[in-house]
Order: sequence, then C-alpha cells, then structure tokens
Amino acid sequence: MAKDAPPRWDRKMQQRLARGEAAALGELYDRFASLVHSQAHRILDDESAADLVTREVFGYVWENPDAYDPKQGSMRSWVARLTHRQSVRRLRGTAPSAFAQGYEDGTDDDGGTCGAEDAVAREELEERVRRATAAARADYIVASMPAPLRAALELAYIQRRDYRQTAADLGVTEDEARRRLRLGLQLLSTANTRPLEGSSPPGYGRAL
Repeated sequence: MAKDAPPRWDRKMQQRLARGEAAALGELYDRFASLVHSQAHRILDDESAADLVTREVFGYVWENPDAYDPKQGSMRSWVARLTHRQSVRRLRGTAPSAFAQGYEDGTDDDGGTCGAEDAVAREELEERVRRATAAARADYIVASMPAPLRAALELAYIQRRDYRQTAADLGVTEDEARRRLRLGLQLLSTANTRPLEGSSPPGYGRAL
C-alpha cells in the first residue's frame, strides 16, 4: 500500500488534476486505490459498497482538486479522510427509513420526535460507526508504518508468532523484535482500539 509521498509530489499532482490531466488521475488511482477500497470495505463490510465508495472518492478528487489543502497534510491523508467520510455516510444510509430521514434533525418524516426504537437504532448505528472508524484507523496506521514495524506486527498478531519466532523470521535479535513490536503497538494505540481486534500475540504478556 502506498505511503505518504513527498510534499512536492502532492502539490504537483494537485496542479495536474486542476489542469484536467487524465493521466494524473490514473496515477493517483494506482497509488491510492487499494487504500481507499480497503478502508471503505473495513467500514462497510460490503464489496459492492466499497467499490462504489472508491469510484465516488476518485470522482470527487477529479472534480474538486482545489479542495485539497497541502497545509492540512498529505494528499494520502486527504484521500483517506474523504474515504472515511463517504463510507460513514453510506453506512448511515443503511439505517431504517424513519431513522435515516430524521437523523439530521431528530424528527421522523411526520415531523415528530423519533421514537424509542429509532433512538436505539441510532445508538447501535453510531456504535458501529465508532468501531468501524477505529478499525479503519488502525488499518491506516499499520499500512503507514515503516516496513520493519509492520512486518513484526503482522507476524505477531496475524500469524500468531511469539517474539522468538518473530525474531527468527525477521532475522533480527529478540531484543530488536521486542523493540519493533513495542513501537508498533505505541503507534496503534493512537487509533483508540486494541491492536488487531484486541487479541494478544502468544508468548508476550507484559514482556513488551
């Protein structure tokens, strides 16, 4: 998955998009499409919906390149924010009709206050949004990590390797494996979620 490009690349890409260069859109798609689709899929848990969000995000970027402000961060971060916003909107659009219609102003389609069932539906939906947002942010953080940290986390949490096995697989000392895992976990903690669905890797305990 693509990492943040140098700021110069971001500014040049924005200028090319503003000039209407189709090749620029193709380059941007090649760089960020996997990021957009995986983030949308993580939130929506639906392949077709993730495909649609991907098209919507790149369509928006193509039509509104000036909406990107380099002072606010990298283009990759901007595309990720657009993806999150559009995915959450689409997720909320799956709510029951009365709730969906009255979500913005707290009223149902007859103008009355939403009932208890709609209030429960809203709470459940917002909790799903929060969980999906945290999970998507964790995915984004892992994808943005330096490769050595990402490789250590993937071995520990996905392949369930203990730190000795992780060190052997990576060809580093056990102390270095611990260091990489510790740094990776520190980065993941900013996502406000327990690492990789809250499971601990085998053989670690408090050793990190």
